[in-house]
Amino acid sequence: MLSPARRHRMRVQAETESQRDANPMRHATGYEQMLVKLNEDKRRLKKVYGKEKKADIKRQMLPEYVPWVKGVMNSGRGAQDAIVMTVMIWRLDTGDVTGALEIARYALKHGLVSPDGFRRDSLPYLLAEEVASAAMRAWTAKEAVNIDPLLETLRLTDGEDMPDEVRAKLHKIIGYVYRDSGGTHEAMKHLQRALQLHDRCGVVKDIERLATVMKKQAQNSR
Repeated sequence: MLSPARRHRMRVQAETESQRDANPMRHATGYEQMLVKLNEDKRRLKKVYGKEKKADIKRQMLPEYVPWVKGVMNSGRGAQDAIVMTVMIWRLDTGDVTGALEIARYALKHGLVSPDGFRRDSLPYLLAEEVASAAMRAWTAKEAVNIDPLLETLRLTDGEDMPDEVRAKLHKIIGYVYRDSGGTHEAMKHLQRALQLHDRCGVVKDIERLATVMKKQAQNSR
Protein backbone atom coordinates (compact mmCIF):
# COMPACT_ATOMS: atom_id res chain seq x y z
CA MET A 1 0.00 0.00 0.00
CA LEU A 2 1.26 3.47 -0.89
CA SER A 3 2.04 5.81 1.96
CA PRO A 4 0.24 9.17 2.13
CA ALA A 5 3.49 10.95 1.28
CA ARG A 6 4.01 8.77 -1.78
CA ARG A 7 0.44 9.34 -2.95
CA HIS A 8 0.93 13.09 -2.55
CA ARG A 9 4.12 13.05 -4.63
CA MET A 10 2.40 11.07 -7.38
CA ARG A 11 -0.53 13.51 -7.45
CA VAL A 12 1.81 16.50 -7.70
CA GLN A 13 3.78 14.80 -10.49
CA ALA A 14 0.57 14.03 -12.38
CA GLU A 15 -0.63 17.60 -12.07
CA THR A 16 2.75 18.89 -13.27
CA GLU A 17 2.77 16.55 -16.27
CA SER A 18 -0.78 17.47 -17.22
CA GLN A 19 0.13 21.15 -17.13
CA ARG A 20 3.15 20.45 -19.28
CA ASP A 21 1.02 18.57 -21.81
CA ALA A 22 -1.45 21.46 -21.97
CA ASN A 23 1.33 24.02 -22.39
CA PRO A 24 4.52 22.12 -23.31
CA MET A 25 6.69 25.27 -23.44
CA ARG A 26 5.61 26.53 -20.03
CA HIS A 27 8.57 24.92 -18.28
CA ALA A 28 11.02 25.12 -21.16
CA THR A 29 14.26 27.05 -20.81
CA GLY A 30 14.89 30.16 -22.87
CA TYR A 31 17.22 28.16 -25.10
CA GLU A 32 14.59 25.46 -25.67
CA GLN A 33 12.02 28.11 -26.59
CA MET A 34 14.42 29.69 -29.06
CA LEU A 35 15.16 26.29 -30.58
CA VAL A 36 11.45 25.76 -31.15
CA LYS A 37 11.26 29.13 -32.92
CA LEU A 38 14.36 28.31 -34.97
CA ASN A 39 12.94 24.97 -36.08
CA GLU A 40 9.68 26.62 -37.07
CA ASP A 41 11.55 29.19 -39.13
CA LYS A 42 13.63 26.45 -40.77
CA ARG A 43 10.46 24.60 -41.73
CA ARG A 44 9.16 27.78 -43.30
CA LEU A 45 12.38 28.20 -45.27
CA LYS A 46 12.26 24.61 -46.53
CA LYS A 47 9.06 25.43 -48.37
CA VAL A 48 10.86 28.11 -50.40
CA TYR A 49 12.94 27.07 -53.41
CA GLY A 50 14.57 30.27 -54.65
CA LYS A 51 17.81 31.31 -52.95
CA GLU A 52 17.05 35.02 -53.31
CA LYS A 53 13.61 34.52 -51.79
CA LYS A 54 15.13 32.50 -48.95
CA ALA A 55 17.64 35.30 -48.32
CA ASP A 56 14.85 37.88 -48.21
CA ILE A 57 12.95 35.82 -45.64
CA LYS A 58 16.09 35.36 -43.54
CA ARG A 59 16.59 39.13 -43.52
CA GLN A 60 13.11 39.47 -42.09
CA MET A 61 13.76 36.79 -39.47
CA LEU A 62 17.22 37.85 -38.30
CA PRO A 63 16.22 40.87 -36.17
CA GLU A 64 14.16 38.54 -33.97
CA TYR A 65 17.35 36.68 -33.01
CA VAL A 66 19.51 39.73 -32.28
CA PRO A 67 18.73 39.94 -28.52
CA TRP A 68 19.57 36.25 -28.03
CA VAL A 69 22.85 36.45 -29.95
CA LYS A 70 23.94 39.59 -28.10
CA GLY A 71 23.08 38.01 -24.76
CA VAL A 72 25.09 34.87 -25.53
CA MET A 73 28.12 36.77 -26.77
CA ASN A 74 28.05 39.19 -23.84
CA SER A 75 27.97 36.33 -21.34
CA GLY A 76 31.16 34.94 -22.90
CA ARG A 77 30.63 31.40 -21.61
CA GLY A 78 31.38 29.78 -24.94
CA ALA A 79 28.84 26.95 -24.80
CA GLN A 80 27.82 25.37 -28.09
CA ASP A 81 24.73 27.20 -29.34
CA ALA A 82 22.84 26.10 -32.46
CA ILE A 83 20.92 29.37 -32.57
CA VAL A 84 23.99 31.58 -32.62
CA MET A 85 25.73 29.42 -35.21
CA THR A 86 22.68 29.32 -37.48
CA VAL A 87 22.38 33.09 -37.27
CA MET A 88 26.00 33.34 -38.37
CA ILE A 89 25.21 31.26 -41.46
CA TRP A 90 22.07 33.24 -42.20
CA ARG A 91 24.04 36.47 -42.04
CA LEU A 92 26.42 35.09 -44.63
CA ASP A 93 23.48 34.00 -46.77
CA THR A 94 22.05 37.52 -46.68
CA GLY A 95 25.36 39.20 -47.50
CA ASP A 96 26.02 40.51 -43.97
CA VAL A 97 29.62 39.29 -43.86
CA THR A 98 30.63 41.82 -41.20
CA GLY A 99 27.85 40.62 -38.90
CA ALA A 100 28.78 37.01 -39.53
CA LEU A 101 32.42 37.65 -38.69
CA GLU A 102 31.41 39.23 -35.39
CA ILE A 103 29.90 35.89 -34.40
CA ALA A 104 32.74 33.92 -36.01
CA ARG A 105 35.35 35.62 -33.81
CA TYR A 106 33.41 34.56 -30.72
CA ALA A 107 32.81 31.05 -32.09
CA LEU A 108 36.44 30.44 -33.03
CA LYS A 109 37.65 31.76 -29.67
CA HIS A 110 35.46 29.24 -27.82
CA GLY A 111 35.80 26.34 -30.26
CA LEU A 112 32.17 26.25 -31.38
CA VAL A 113 31.32 23.99 -34.32
CA SER A 114 29.05 24.36 -37.32
CA PRO A 115 25.33 23.78 -36.71
CA ASP A 116 23.77 20.40 -37.46
CA GLY A 117 22.88 19.86 -41.08
CA PHE A 118 26.06 21.38 -42.53
CA ARG A 119 28.42 18.96 -44.22
CA ARG A 120 31.40 21.03 -43.12
CA ASP A 121 31.70 20.56 -39.38
CA SER A 122 34.92 22.60 -39.38
CA LEU A 123 34.00 26.22 -38.67
CA PRO A 124 37.13 27.73 -40.32
CA TYR A 125 36.41 25.66 -43.45
CA LEU A 126 32.77 26.75 -43.53
CA LEU A 127 33.65 30.38 -42.82
CA ALA A 128 36.31 30.65 -45.53
CA GLU A 129 34.11 29.02 -48.16
CA GLU A 130 30.95 30.96 -47.34
CA VAL A 131 32.68 34.36 -47.08
CA ALA A 132 34.55 33.80 -50.34
CA SER A 133 31.40 32.62 -52.11
CA ALA A 134 29.33 35.56 -50.87
CA ALA A 135 32.01 38.02 -51.99
CA MET A 136 32.35 36.33 -55.36
CA ARG A 137 28.59 36.50 -55.92
CA ALA A 138 28.60 40.21 -55.13
CA TRP A 139 31.66 40.82 -57.33
CA THR A 140 30.10 38.91 -60.24
CA ALA A 141 26.98 41.05 -59.87
CA LYS A 142 29.25 44.11 -60.12
CA GLU A 143 28.46 45.16 -56.57
CA ALA A 144 31.02 46.90 -54.37
CA VAL A 145 33.00 44.41 -52.28
CA ASN A 146 34.69 45.52 -49.07
CA ILE A 147 38.08 43.88 -48.79
CA ASP A 148 38.37 44.25 -45.00
CA PRO A 149 36.04 41.32 -44.13
CA LEU A 150 37.89 39.15 -46.65
CA LEU A 151 41.25 39.92 -45.08
CA GLU A 152 39.76 39.37 -41.62
CA THR A 153 38.49 35.96 -42.72
CA LEU A 154 41.92 35.11 -44.08
CA ARG A 155 43.46 36.09 -40.75
CA LEU A 156 40.91 34.19 -38.65
CA THR A 157 41.37 30.99 -40.65
CA ASP A 158 45.13 31.20 -41.10
CA GLY A 159 46.75 27.89 -40.27
CA GLU A 160 43.41 26.08 -39.93
CA ASP A 161 42.83 22.86 -41.82
CA MET A 162 40.59 23.03 -44.89
CA PRO A 163 40.72 21.94 -48.55
CA ASP A 164 43.28 23.89 -50.57
CA GLU A 165 40.56 24.68 -53.11
CA VAL A 166 38.62 26.60 -50.45
CA ARG A 167 41.57 28.70 -49.35
CA ALA A 168 42.39 29.32 -53.02
CA LYS A 169 38.87 30.65 -53.55
CA LEU A 170 39.40 33.16 -50.75
CA HIS A 171 42.76 34.32 -52.14
CA LYS A 172 41.22 34.58 -55.61
CA ILE A 173 38.45 36.99 -54.65
CA ILE A 174 40.87 39.02 -52.53
CA GLY A 175 43.11 39.28 -55.58
CA TYR A 176 40.21 40.46 -57.74
CA VAL A 177 39.14 43.13 -55.25
CA TYR A 178 42.71 44.41 -54.88
CA ARG A 179 43.13 44.46 -58.67
CA ASP A 180 39.92 46.40 -59.21
CA SER A 181 41.00 49.05 -56.70
CA GLY A 182 44.43 49.46 -58.30
CA GLY A 183 46.42 47.40 -55.83
CA THR A 184 48.26 45.46 -58.49
CA HIS A 185 51.10 44.13 -56.36
CA GLU A 186 48.79 42.86 -53.61
CA ALA A 187 46.47 41.43 -56.26
CA MET A 188 49.32 39.53 -57.88
CA LYS A 189 50.41 38.09 -54.56
CA HIS A 190 46.96 36.69 -53.79
CA LEU A 191 46.25 35.43 -57.30
CA GLN A 192 49.57 33.62 -57.39
CA ARG A 193 48.83 32.10 -53.98
CA ALA A 194 45.43 30.95 -55.26
CA LEU A 195 47.10 29.28 -58.24
CA GLN A 196 49.68 27.66 -55.99
CA LEU A 197 46.93 26.16 -53.83
CA HIS A 198 44.71 25.08 -56.72
CA ASP A 199 46.09 25.04 -60.26
CA ARG A 200 42.58 24.91 -61.75
CA CYS A 201 41.12 27.86 -59.90
CA GLY A 202 40.90 29.92 -63.09
CA VAL A 203 43.38 32.72 -62.48
CA VAL A 204 46.11 31.96 -65.03
CA LYS A 205 44.87 34.52 -67.58
CA ASP A 206 44.26 37.04 -64.81
CA ILE A 207 47.87 36.69 -63.68
CA GLU A 208 49.14 37.10 -67.23
CA ARG A 209 47.08 40.24 -67.82
CA LEU A 210 48.08 41.64 -64.47
CA ALA A 211 51.75 40.99 -65.21
CA THR A 212 51.38 43.00 -68.42
CA VAL A 213 49.79 45.90 -66.51
CA MET A 214 52.54 45.82 -63.88
CA LYS A 215 55.22 45.81 -66.58
CA LYS A 216 53.70 48.92 -68.18
CA GLN A 217 53.43 50.61 -64.81
CA ALA A 218 57.11 49.91 -64.15
CA GLN A 219 58.10 51.36 -67.54
CA ASN A 220 56.00 54.49 -67.05
CA SER A 221 57.49 55.12 -63.63
CA ARG A 222 61.03 55.34 -65.01
